[in-house]
Amino acid sequence: MFRFFPTNYPWDLSVNLSIEMGAKMGEIQEMCGPLAEAAKARDAEGTAMFRQTWVTMADKLLELARDDLDHGRKISGGEKYIRAANYMMTAERLLAHGSDGRLALYERLQDTFYMGLKLSGSRAEKVTIPYDDNHLTGIFYPAENVQGRQPVLVQLNGLDSTKEMKFLVGLPEWLAKRGVASLVVDQPGTGDALRLRNLTARYDSEHWASKIFDYLETREDVDPARIGCEGVSLGGYYCPRAVAFEPRFAMGVVWGANHDWRDVQKRRKEAEGDFPVPHYWGHVRWVFGAETDEEFMEKAEDMHLHGVLDRIKVPFLVTHGKHDSQIPLKWAHETYDQLVNSPKRELKIFDERTGGVQHSSFDNSANAGAYIADWVAEVLGGHTA
Repeated sequence: MFRFFPTNYPWDLSVNLSIEMGAKMGEIQEMCGPLAEAAKARDAEGTAMFRQTWVTMADKLLELARDDLDHGRKISGGEKYIRAANYMMTAERLLAHGSDGRLALYERLQDTFYMGLKLSGSRAEKVTIPYDDNHLTGIFYPAENVQGRQPVLVQLNGLDSTKEMKFLVGLPEWLAKRGVASLVVDQPGTGDALRLRNLTARYDSEHWASKIFDYLETREDVDPARIGCEGVSLGGYYCPRAVAFEPRFAMGVVWGANHDWRDVQKRRKEAEGDFPVPHYWGHVRWVFGAETDEEFMEKAEDMHLHGVLDRIKVPFLVTHGKHDSQIPLKWAHETYDQLVNSPKRELKIFDERTGGVQHSSFDNSANAGAYIADWVAEVLGGHTA
């Protein structure tokens, strides 16, 4: 991984994620150069400085975008809007729950991102998915050059990502070229489901995954027999659980095998492994609607896949970075070994040769993402040439 702040993994993770979402190195240097000392503190003051430099760059890009728009250059302006949203997302993600201005920043980045899509002529569509007496939101991205009903891959967030982040990393575009559509979702505990509607995470992911499937069945452009599911990071728990208990899914894939997340929490209590965000314990309490660490740990007890995966009777791909510093590699082998009834199972470890060795391949998503897109296309009836 690219190490701008060698003593601060959460910040470097954020920088790498931003790069994968389309950040430019000159802008990275301008934003991160002044933060060398602040990165050593790992406190709220340091995070506030990170936010300031990244939002300042976003503001600069928006000014440049307005110059483009004054000349009728919507495509150029839209691309700058999207990159500005990237930098706002990166800043917002690092803030502690309840930080002054966090919600306002989130709402602003949402406006910026979707304006960027509109101006740049993206084919992406923001959709609303009925969910109990509430709703979820997603980004639907259609396949290219497909007549009639399309296969679709539902894509799930991790602990601290959002659908906009997953969209920008690129899997929907890679799939579209291979004849597969995408639905990237903010499931409960993530994105606007958490921030705007207080829909907290739950272990039984099939509860909300079934509602997502129900929605896709209503779309005339979707083939309900060819709907798969993918999950990144903590989605590497949610996805297999959903596929196991929702048999309508035609296949599954995890980008990071989060087989036993309860064990990961116990190890983190013992200071083993890297934290994805600062203020980690406050973040997981927020995500799971827990008042105390003890209440959160009780909820985490259900977050494992033991005794679940033998229910899966469809093709399943397990991928993992060889040097994942958050989720031990052994859990990828455990997930694969327990898929005993899958008619087509595969374990792919991304290593030094392939790249993508870190957690969910955030160090190099292109090669890993292409492998996943090819595999999904082959299973769901897309194409790879």
